[in-house]
Parts: sequence; C-alpha cells; structure tokens
Amino acid sequence: MSIVITGATGQLGRHVIEALLERNVPADSIVATGRSIEKLSNFVARGVRAVAMDYDDAASVAQALKGATKVLLISGSAVGQRVEQHRTVIEAAKAEGVELLAYTSIANADTTRMKLATEHQATESILKESGVPFALLRNSWYIENYTDQLPGTLAQGALAGSAGNGKVSGASRADYAQAAAAVLVAEHQAGKIYELGGDEAFTLDELAAEISAASGKSIEYRDLPVDQYADLLTGAGVPEAFAQILADTDLGIGRGDLLVTTGDLRKLIGRPATALSEAVRSAAAAI
Repeated sequence: MSIVITGATGQLGRHVIEALLERNVPADSIVATGRSIEKLSNFVARGVRAVAMDYDDAASVAQALKGATKVLLISGSAVGQRVEQHRTVIEAAKAEGVELLAYTSIANADTTRMKLATEHQATESILKESGVPFALLRNSWYIENYTDQLPGTLAQGALAGSAGNGKVSGASRADYAQAAAAVLVAEHQAGKIYELGGDEAFTLDELAAEISAASGKSIEYRDLPVDQYADLLTGAGVPEAFAQILADTDLGIGRGDLLVTTGDLRKLIGRPATALSEAVRSAAAAI
C-alpha cells in the first residue's frame, strides 16, 4: 500500500503523517509531497518518502502519484487557483487507478453560502464527475485560526468579528489530521461524507471569555458590521480579497454554516475532540 499526502509540508499535512505513523502505517508506505520537501527531513529520517510536487505542474503531480493506492488531497492554499490545482491531482489519481482519494473540504459544503466554500464545492463536483473513488472530509474551522492570533488579541484587549451569536464547531488541526488518517487506513471508505467539527460549538463571545480566563486579562468580543471587520483585517495586513473572504466567513458562522452536530470527528478519532478551553490555555501558556 502507498498513501500519498499532498501539501505534506503544511501544518495539517505534517499532523496527518504523524497520525499515520502512530497508527503503525509503515513509514515507507507514506509518500509526503510538497514544493519544499526539505521541510520534511525529520520524517525522511524516519523512513517516510518525500517527493517534490507542485500543484501547478501536472508532470510533477503525475510522478508523485505513481504507484499510489490512496491519496489525501489537502486543499491548496492559493485561494482563487485551487479548483484547477485540485483537478490536476484528481486527474492524476484517476490515471493511476487509486482505490481512494480523500479530500479536505469544508463543513456543510452542500448548503453553505460562504465565499470560502466556492472552490471546495467546485472540487467536490469535479470529484463526483471523475469516477475516482472518493471520501469527503468536510472540516469545520480550525481552533488555531483563533489561537494563532492570540498575541494580537491580547494586545488589542478585544476579539473582533462579524459572527454575532453564531456558533462554530472548531477543532484542532491534530484532531482533523487524526480523522483523515483514520479514513485513509480504513476499508470501504469510497462514497463516505464526513461532517467534521468539535464536540462543543462556541460563539466568539464564549471564545473571548475563554481567552480572558486563560490569560487573566479581560477580553471582550466586539461584533462589527462586516465591512468594518474587513477593513480592520486589511489594516492588520491581510490582503483585501482574503479579508473580504474572512469577513464573509464570519457571516457564515452567524448563519450556522460551520456548525456540525454529526459527531463524526469524535467517532473517527475514538476520543473527544480537543476542547476550546484546553486549546486556548495551551496557546496562552506558550506566549
């Protein structure tokens, strides 16, 4: 068996490799791909195979997938270019005759109206039309999307957003990676759709309360009109187009677009998902 992980140099990809090794998948059965494979040296030292691959180079994709039994297609990071990048991987997987391609999509992809979901929805359509056996890993928000910004939040004394009282089923990258690994090692996964999210959804006001408790500093949630929030993000250095997408995502949270109640994540990883309080305390302690 050969399991190919695309985007393996990213944070999620590295967690997936670790999760596969923890599940006793032979290291030489794991093919880690990415543009900067020198970042994978620690895994190579443990026997994992690293292969250079660029989503925009079809030849490198085809070469990376040679002999693949299963593929984890981790969605690309180049917003606006991802559909064709993903198509390249899907076509290579089809040519190789893989048993399964698992794709990291977004929660509630079939119903959400978030701008961030557009490329995921298009990729799901390509998969359905391709004839490739596939499974969908529809991930909700990463808790790290918030905890990675903790120093700035503490410096500002407030958490800003446009989500209102909407709840988001956040979970850690490691949780989502464990779920992906579980699907990759299991049998009969073709056609499965997993809606993945944390066990206890939270509002941004509740997130602010957790940050206050963990830091000992009073942090309030400031709910802003979406245009003001987008401007705030742009002022903080976020590219304007992506700031618009992030602000729109908050509107989606307000509608419940990232709320997941299936329990699929907990079932796949065999334990409770990482609690918000635990993630925030850990991030605060690391500052």
